Amino acid sequence: MIDNFSNAQRIRKHVVATPSGVVSSQHRRAAEAGAAVLAAGGDAVDAAVATSFALGVVEPWMSGIAAGGSMVLWRADEGRARVVNFGMRSPRRLDPADYPLTGDGRTSDLFPWPLVVDDRNVQGATAVAIPGVVDGMGLAHGAYGRRPWAELVTPAVALAREGMIVDWYSALVTASAAKSLSRDPHAAALFLDEGCWPIIGSWAATTARRLDQRALAATLQRVADGGPREVYEGQTARDLARDIQAKGGCLHEDDLAGYRAEFVEPLTIPYRGGRVHAAPGLTGGPSLAQALRQLEGALPPGQGGPDAAAYVAMAKALDAAFRVRLNDMGDHESPQAPPCTTHFSVVDRHGNFCAVTQTLLSLFGSRVVSPSTGVLLNNGIMWFDPEPGKPNSLGPAKRCLANYCPVVGETADGRRYALGASGGRKIIGAVMQLASFITDHGMSLEQAFHQPRIDVSGSGAVIADAALPSEVIVALSSALPTTTARRLVFPYSFACPAGVLREGGLNTGCTEVMSPWGDSVAG
Repeated sequence: MIDNFSNAQRIRKHVVATPSGVVSSQHRRAAEAGAAVLAAGGDAVDAAVATSFALGVVEPWMSGIAAGGSMVLWRADEGRARVVNFGMRSPRRLDPADYPLTGDGRTSDLFPWPLVVDDRNVQGATAVAIPGVVDGMGLAHGAYGRRPWAELVTPAVALAREGMIVDWYSALVTASAAKSLSRDPHAAALFLDEGCWPIIGSWAATTARRLDQRALAATLQRVADGGPREVYEGQTARDLARDIQAKGGCLHEDDLAGYRAEFVEPLTIPYRGGRVHAAPGLTGGPSLAQALRQLEGALPPGQGGPDAAAYVAMAKALDAAFRVRLNDMGDHESPQAPPCTTHFSVVDRHGNFCAVTQTLLSLFGSRVVSPSTGVLLNNGIMWFDPEPGKPNSLGPAKRCLANYCPVVGETADGRRYALGASGGRKIIGAVMQLASFITDHGMSLEQAFHQPRIDVSGSGAVIADAALPSEVIVALSSALPTTTARRLVFPYSFACPAGVLREGGLNTGCTEVMSPWGDSVAG
């Protein structure tokens, strides 16, 4: 990559401690929606529901009603962690024979699978899996919510009625997918000008352009009035199924009606006298556990920030964990995949936490919009290997593999944090390093998020932040092939995290320093 960026430019995000709750999100408007719920006396779960729906409006290419994901909770009132699994599933009528291989080449999207005819597993309605996020939010809210469901969805309704403001960053993101969006007339109508160019906002804030999200607003109002099962058993379910089938997909109403999110036991990882609670199963959790176990044995804790030996230990731990992941778990995502997920973290004034990751899978998902609902649809079918006979091969009614890795951790000295990130394979390493910065080096959340990171995610090589000292780069190069990259607004060479931390009754929050929309808001 040609580097034309100023060496003098430095970007920071200031962190303020507060006894109030905090929401850290990849978009400030969504964080504000969650923080307002906290200020009104809501639980961390209430704030998570509000933030989740708002993100689907203001960051629509990452998540929304068609998303799937996972939530890790810490309940101060119960003294335990819990996990809500709301991952996607393939439709019951999916036939692998409908996804024939071309016999030539591999896809250029997130996963280097063998090419399928017409990219049917990547783009279009044939790539749509059963979404889970709304049922997951409903399950968590039913267990711990204090505020009425409709009250929590209403901020997203208002945002959709206004329409997402189009600015330079949204235009940049949309431009990266404009060609594929142009193939679906309803996606093109929502996101593109004249069906081919990204909608670009005005330089003047007073004349800002907005997306037309009125159809989405009407859908969200039905969800507010009818509850979470509206998406699975109500008019919204019927509309989604009809639109998907009309565009060639196989998802039916009974697929939606049969979907249920579930509470599962967390994967609890002992670390340095504390614990890290992660999502179990086919997520980033097991690989994080392996990396932390190796890191604990190789790295003596120390104050003052990680030195060259610490970065080498982290690189080796991640390299070993990804070798196991790639060989044994069927995860073949490209390490160069762009961030296409969203994460937010919440802590309330009582010390309850939520770490939530939700995704459409690819950026803009299947690049198809349901015209009746205004919902941008996922492409969860791409999580499956289209080649038959593999553990993760495409098939009907199967759970999708994922890389998301939301966690809630606690240190030996009693500090507790929630972390997660977007960025595909890069997520696991970012979460591990941030947990290490906080636990092994006693860093504040602000220090941890500004500390340069590395990425080791399955290629057997290191991408190191160019801001690292030369002695660290030299040490890394002696251990593994190493290149350097800057933390940029776009594209991301590293994951995009969001976190909160509680210490002594005070809460803090921070988001990726280079994220132009990400922010933490107290409530």
